[in-house]
Formats: sequence, C-alpha cells, structure tokens
Amino acid sequence: MNIEMKNIRKSFGSNNVLKDVSFTLKGGEICALLGENGAGKSTLMNILGGVHQMDAGAIFIDEKKVEFNTPAHSQEAGIAFIHQELNLINDLPIYENMFLGRELKSKRGRLDLERMIQETEEVFRQMNVKLNPKTMVRDIDASYKQIVEICRAMMMKASIIIMDEPTTSLTYQEIERVFTMMKTLKDNNVGIIFISHKLNEIMQVCERYIVLRDGQLVNEGKVDEVTTDDLARFMVGHDVRTEPLLREKTLGKEVLRVEGLTYRHTFRNISFSIKAGEILGVTGLLGDGRSELFQSIFGAEKVTSGKIFLHGKEVKITNTTQAINEGIAYLPANRKENGIIKDMNIFENASISTWPKFSKRGVIQTKKLAANFEKQRSALRIKMGKITESITSLSGGNQQKVVLAKWLSAGPKLLILDNPTQGVDVGAKEDIYDIILKLAEENIAIVVLSSEGQEIIRICDRALVMYHGVIQGEVTGRSMKEHTIMNLATGGHLS
Repeated sequence: MNIEMKNIRKSFGSNNVLKDVSFTLKGGEICALLGENGAGKSTLMNILGGVHQMDAGAIFIDEKKVEFNTPAHSQEAGIAFIHQELNLINDLPIYENMFLGRELKSKRGRLDLERMIQETEEVFRQMNVKLNPKTMVRDIDASYKQIVEICRAMMMKASIIIMDEPTTSLTYQEIERVFTMMKTLKDNNVGIIFISHKLNEIMQVCERYIVLRDGQLVNEGKVDEVTTDDLARFMVGHDVRTEPLLREKTLGKEVLRVEGLTYRHTFRNISFSIKAGEILGVTGLLGDGRSELFQSIFGAEKVTSGKIFLHGKEVKITNTTQAINEGIAYLPANRKENGIIKDMNIFENASISTWPKFSKRGVIQTKKLAANFEKQRSALRIKMGKITESITSLSGGNQQKVVLAKWLSAGPKLLILDNPTQGVDVGAKEDIYDIILKLAEENIAIVVLSSEGQEIIRICDRALVMYHGVIQGEVTGRSMKEHTIMNLATGGHLS
C-alpha cells in the first residue's frame, strides 16, 4: 500500500500548524518524520489517522483519493496509529484494550472473552512479550503500555503503522525488540512512519527521512547520506551542541541527605546526599526503583524505614504539600497522567503550584502570576498561542515545558526531574539543559532521573546507578561513560 499526502494545510485558531506539506510513503519502507516540538509532526499524522481534518489538501492511497473523517475510517483503510500519549484504558484488562472497538463476539452476540485472551496470548508469544493478558492496564508500567499499543497495531494487520515516539519510555532491550518487530513488518511489506527525537535510533532503523520546521517541509532524503548532526541541524535550523556541558561550579551546603531508606522490595538501604548547586544523576534500567525512591522523598509514596534530612535536620515527609512547603519540587515522568491537568488551560497548568504564593487575602493576584509565567515562557521558549488555550493544544514537548515552568515558579531548593526531556526534541533538550545549569548556578540542588546515559553524562556532576532497588555504584569524572553506566545498571561492578 502506498500513501501520498498532498499540500496539507491545518490551523488551530490563529496558529498555522501545517503550511502546504506533502509527504509519501511506500509499503515496506520505514520513514522517519522529524522536527522540533510544535513543528507539526503529530498534527500531520493525526490527519492521516483521522483524528483531525485538514483545512486544505488531499490524501491518496494507491493513487485513489480518500477522506478520513474519523479514526475508524483510517483504521478501515489499513492505517494503525500508535500515539505518543498512550490510548489505553487503565480500568480494563490488557486483552480488552487489545480489542477495543473491534471486540470479538460469540454466535449469541456475547463477548468472546476466551478467544480475545487466546489471540492476545498468541500475539505476545510471536513478539516474545511476557505479559498476562488478564492483567489490568493500571498495574503495568509505561514501557509495557507502549508494548501493548505496538502489539495491538500488529494484531490489526495494518498496511501502514504510524509510530509516534514509541521508544520514549522503553529500556535498551525493549527498544531492540521493537526494532526487530519493525524489520519483520518491513519484510512483510508494511510501511512505517517513525517519529522520534532519538536521532541514533533514526540512523539505526530508518531508510528515509523528512524534516518539518514551523509547519513546513524543509528537508528530505536518505538516512545513509546524513549524520545525526545533520539531522539535528535540519530540525532546529542551526548547529546543536553534543559535548558534555562542563561548568565552573561552587557547591554550597548539604540540601538533602538520606540514610538507609527502604520501601518493601522497591528500594533498599539507600544512602546519599546532594549539595546546593549540584546536579546529581540517578539512572538504571526499567524496574530499578529510582522513580519510586524519589516519589517517597517527595511524600507521594511511603517508606518502610530510613531517615531523610533537609538542610541537616531530620524530617518526616508524609504528603506532597508538606514537601512543597519544605522547598522540594518534583517533575513526574508520566506527563499525561501526573503532570498536566487536561481540563485546565496553559496558564492554569503553569501556575497552579504557586496560587497560594501569589494570593492576597484569598484572592489570586493574576497579573503577578501572568508576569511570572511570561518570564518562564520566554526562558523555556514555549511555543504556544494564547495562555487561555487548552494545555492539550500544545505539542508533548511544550506541555513538558509548561510542567517545568510550574515547578520553577515555586522557587524550590531541591528540584527532582524525572526524565525531564522525555518526548522532547533536540533543540528543546538544549533549552532544558541550559535551564538546569542556570538553576544549579542559582544554588538549587537538582536531581535528574534519566534512562539515557548520554543525558546523564552531558549535564550531571556525578551519577548514582541503580540496579533492582539498590545503588550499584557511583560514577563521576572519567568513570562517567556509557559502557560503565550500562555495566552497573545490569548488575556489574566498578573495576
């Protein structure tokens, strides 16, 4: 199946998101769709997936003009869309999510649960996925939700699969599994549109690329004729730094110290400290317990035993409000479920943490709040329309920047960033890295939780590597290398 999108235009209010974009994909081809957050990638694919309707232009399948007014129309034409923001229902088991909207029924018209479970098991077996189809989706972590989405697309026997940031929350082993799936699909003449900000992945798995910038197609060509530096430059319009961001640093007094922190089987006997102005990385593989550890420090989860000290004094943090009052801020990894509030606009999302701070006699001082947000918007280079527009009108990366702006407004002494650049393009990553360095210079203690070794090496002064709930080792200076980090993350030891 071949697809052609011709002269596509799309606006949301005054924001022209796509300006005359044309794009083709052949069966059996893996094409990378690249661009900064807000460049129009997801909008273009949402039009192909029937989520949005174009203002002008046309779509052709095998040279025949088609119209997709709903996602169902697109699916019936053989197009499967694995969205960046996962479309699974937490309150249903995996197998029901696999057949959502295409439920199998018995001759009497009842749901054929056994057959749905069997077919789900069969797909999981083919993909070498170890999941129980009867498990509730809420009980699996983000990476397995992503794998369920991919398996669902495979089950639909789609001719074209759109993958929007499919590897964002996956481990190295899971990413390799996804790439193997993609190559198998390619051999079966399935066309794949692959959206990713991880340029090394593009080089590894894609044959062709197209680049959007500010809603326009600016570059296209063969992947084997370019480098990752070329692709980054096409995306942002200028050269992008890749070297470690070395800095002159003067560390202040200890901000946080934990001793013997333990919570059941999730993390055990954790001890470390961090000083003002220091950037501490915490990394590892899926299931290492790092997010749960820092959620406990933030008061969102409990601890079984151990002590937490802030500024040299022992504290018992029992809830997140207390943590915020103590000067701790936490940017969560799962933006959709824990970061944004969908029913609020951009300004409300960016300011909700500081309403008490900017209120007088119970009345919120909106002008001061707006001026404060404007500073953050400018510093973080958030691409947006009016501040009263819905938070969901922004691209994923710009939503992430709004969540970051919310916490920066709270003036924290300790800032915990859980995968801060997840789903963020190379240009926006640089913006966030610059902000992190600037905050460290302002004497804020910063913890960066990240699965990307390269990210840890670029911005952190030192890093703790976790393995199955314990700190396996610490890397700093010359030992901060990807292979050293990976060795510790898989249970090895420093030589």
